[in-house]
Amino acid sequence: MTAYQPGTDEPEEVAPKKGSFLRETAIIVVSALVLSWLIKTFLVQAFYIPSGSMEDTLKESDRILVSKMVPDVFDIHRGDIVVFKDPGGWLSAMPVEDTKGQAFVRDVLTFIGVLPQDAGSHLVKRVIGLPGDTVACCTTDGKVTVNGEAIDETLYLKPGVEPSVVEFEQVVPEGSLWVMGDNRIDSGDSRYNMGGPGGGFVPIDNVVGTAFVKMWPLDRAEWLKNPSEVFRKVPEPQD
Repeated sequence: MTAYQPGTDEPEEVAPKKGSFLRETAIIVVSALVLSWLIKTFLVQAFYIPSGSMEDTLKESDRILVSKMVPDVFDIHRGDIVVFKDPGGWLSAMPVEDTKGQAFVRDVLTFIGVLPQDAGSHLVKRVIGLPGDTVACCTTDGKVTVNGEAIDETLYLKPGVEPSVVEFEQVVPEGSLWVMGDNRIDSGDSRYNMGGPGGGFVPIDNVVGTAFVKMWPLDRAEWLKNPSEVFRKVPEPQD
């Protein structure tokens, strides 16, 4: 780049400001990383699905976005898909195939929100019972009941899968949830952890947020709406 100086016959060469360019680039990159971390920490976090326990709603390797405004700002509702930390003993140890260097880079990028969180270190299930609810199975026609009201779950259950082959009747404690996977035949959910720590209930404090959109793969991208009509007739729990 050149600039003309008055009183001279030749334009003067102006050296590009490399230091300024690098500094501005660094500021942009750092700002973007900080913004990504803030969004991931307080608003939205990406997860990917490692198993088929929520089929066909969520399939293995799907990417979802989770609102972290729940439960701190907004309430959890029956039918919500929640991501939560293992209450204890729900997950078996997963083999680690990455080298230490790869694991470090992955963990850093996940921490700042550039990479999606592996839901294999958390769990993804659908909320069936809220605090105080009595959840039970099964009616004579094989349905789950909530506070005595049978619910028709065909809207989200994997086709051909029964609501439950495990019988149960539980009252959800204060501050907890009863959760089940949409692929009931292949879901280690509340039913299969009734004898473990917490009795199969998920503390609300363990909830990371609610899934609200499936963003990948693109041909399956969609909003994950709450199936409120399934629970519309469910009465409030009795004190």
